[in-house]
Amino acid sequence: MSDTASEANLAKEKPQVPVKDHLGRSYATGKRKNSIARVWIKAGTGKISVGKKDVADYFGRAALQMIIKQPFVATKTADNFDVMCTVTGGGISGQAGAVRHGISKALVLFDPELKSILRKGGFLTRDSRVVERKKAGRKKARKSFQFSKR
Repeated sequence: MSDTASEANLAKEKPQVPVKDHLGRSYATGKRKNSIARVWIKAGTGKISVGKKDVADYFGRAALQMIIKQPFVATKTADNFDVMCTVTGGGISGQAGAVRHGISKALVLFDPELKSILRKGGFLTRDSRVVERKKAGRKKARKSFQFSKR
């Protein structure tokens, strides 16, 4: 019994190895609502691009830009990484959340020591809330037609 406990402790103490490709990038997929973001990060100057556009052009609202930069603010690595990502599906709010999720996962792969900070901030957890489906005989998922007694 003590053998399995010591093996479990060794697994916890095992140092995590950064995962990078031959170009020095880490890749991760982020999801939120119906949006999926493919994110690559590499050491750089803090440039974020979505598709071929700058983040300010793609996400016009300042609140969405702030959401995307939250993992960097939490880890104090704001100007250390360049981000390239592609986003599909959903609306801009869900896409911003997907990019944030992807950036967080890619940061952990790039530098495993950041995992505890991002885990405490809730950036690594996939927000599983999605739109409820429309039901038959109703206007929307829960809204019903006006009831008439007579």
